[in-house]
Amino acid sequence: MTSATPPRRRGRPPRTKSADTPAARDRILAAAREEFSERGYDKTSMRGIAKAAGVDSALVHHYFGTKEQMFAAAVEVAFSPVLSVRDSVLEGPLDGVGERLTRTIFGFWENPTTRKPLLAVVRSAVNHEAAAAVFRRLLATQLLYRIARRLDLPDAELRAELAAAQLVGVAMLRYVIKVEPLASADPEQIIARIAPVVQRHLTLP
Repeated sequence: MTSATPPRRRGRPPRTKSADTPAARDRILAAAREEFSERGYDKTSMRGIAKAAGVDSALVHHYFGTKEQMFAAAVEVAFSPVLSVRDSVLEGPLDGVGERLTRTIFGFWENPTTRKPLLAVVRSAVNHEAAAAVFRRLLATQLLYRIARRLDLPDAELRAELAAAQLVGVAMLRYVIKVEPLASADPEQIIARIAPVVQRHLTLP
């Protein structure tokens, strides 16, 4: 007579040296950024993230919940360098905010370390509404509205969104779709042409 198979335990896996640790959480986030970057939102799975991080999938759910929540956490980490400089971009005279913002954003895109997670965000947001909603929420609450409040104009939010559309659109064509000659153009040439447009969106009548 064989003994009954014990029921599988749900939820948080047993604590082990390789499981529930701060290092494991960091590995999960790093694996998620990699998976979303390479596969996009639709083709990335929680199981795949767990396998890439070397942990049980239950631990991924324990830390991050749903796939959308996992993506939101990965996006926030990916955007953290951008968001960390938002105040310095807004400091100084408003007549130079267009160049400061443009130079900062393209500086992150040109840096291979920060480019990859940004690609993960943009590619996923283009192809999936849940990912796009996360991207819009983070972009609006953490960056655009901060800029709008500094402008102190009746249509400040629209101005900030138009400036962001200009920057995101050019980044899409250069780094994601790779349209030539834009993809190979010198970054300083792009900044010189885009910054005045961003400035007009933000401050001019």
